Amino acid sequence: MRCLTLARLALAALLCWQAVPLAAQTLAADDAPAYAPVQNEELYRQALRALDGGQPELANTLLLRFLENEPQHAGAWLDLAFSQCMLGHADEAERLFREIETRFNPPPGIQELILKQRNSGCNNKPSWRKLWAVSLGRGYDNNVNQGASSNLFSTGTGSDTTQWELSPDFLPKADRQTTASVDYMQQMDESGSLLLAQLRLRENDHVHEQDTASLLLGYERPWEWGDWRGYGTAALSLLQLQHQLYQRQEQLQLRATPPLARRLPASMQWSLLASLSHVSYPTRVHFDSNILELGSSVYWQGAQQVSASLSAMTDRGQADRLGGDRNGWYGTVQMSQQLRANLRGDLAYSRQVWRNTAIYAPDQIEIVRHQDTQQLRAALQLTVAPHHILQLEWRAIRNRENISLFQYNSRSIQLSWRWDNF
Repeated sequence: MRCLTLARLALAALLCWQAVPLAAQTLAADDAPAYAPVQNEELYRQALRALDGGQPELANTLLLRFLENEPQHAGAWLDLAFSQCMLGHADEAERLFREIETRFNPPPGIQELILKQRNSGCNNKPSWRKLWAVSLGRGYDNNVNQGASSNLFSTGTGSDTTQWELSPDFLPKADRQTTASVDYMQQMDESGSLLLAQLRLRENDHVHEQDTASLLLGYERPWEWGDWRGYGTAALSLLQLQHQLYQRQEQLQLRATPPLARRLPASMQWSLLASLSHVSYPTRVHFDSNILELGSSVYWQGAQQVSASLSAMTDRGQADRLGGDRNGWYGTVQMSQQLRANLRGDLAYSRQVWRNTAIYAPDQIEIVRHQDTQQLRAALQLTVAPHHILQLEWRAIRNRENISLFQYNSRSIQLSWRWDNF
């Protein structure tokens, strides 16, 4: 885009100009008032990254928030004018250019930059870049079928208890696997609405009954209500197992940032989450359910990037579903750190707990099912060239339940290559 090219050519001038308000530059040195340092520098950097990444609508939103507390930051005013011009809002861009000339009396270099932008004009019709990511991987899993940890299983109660020995089909099966994925994102309008698509494929070398394919389609739209801001998402996902549709899920999700979050440091973000999902199983009887989730998440960026979330969940199933309804919670903690210029490390831990409300199977499994699944993930990402990343990932899952038939452990490792255009 023309205005972004001009901004890059004048980067040195902008950096100097953004350091102090130009209203102060017009005063004599003896009369110049002390100017407080920028209070939310990270927010401004995010806006510049959005502008440089071809996301003027996001840059516009961030700059307006930044200027609420930094109204004398002349460089932010100029960037706001550029973002409006990139969106095709010529009248608003011209109004901002005149405001800058009146309020800040810009130096010759900035005046020339504004003149070039006026001569080149603004976009008549905004266009948004499509973002892609493609990944191919090869790995090994010591339990691709989530086989039971023990080969013994009991049914019945009291004197009628019977112990069974599971067949090899229900025990862990190790295999090598090939994975592939495609991610697509397209901005739809000036508000920042996004169209999302994800495709995931996994094929085992031998245990083909555990081959999977999944597709997710989603639409995300930002919203504001008073001092509240957030995103609303509608998504449809399909999961295929052994070349048959196994699961279908429709989900509505609302993410909100409350006004109180603005009082947090610029390096920290806090949001609330609510989602409602309907899950159906075309090949299973009485498995369909509705899941409600309410939670909160926190993100912090410093020497490391750390995020954490915690949600309460309730699952209401069909009347004849085994185990009845269930309640639980889900929590996760993730940390990411740049180890070297081209090497990044990730570490994540998650835990999901479910407690059923009824006996799982009367007269057979006289137990109210309790599920407790923990997962630990570690990964190294090596940037081998622009837009090309190699990732080595290790993952461990421990599923502890009070029904031994469903208990399982698994370990996997995978090496993958990813290409993206962003």
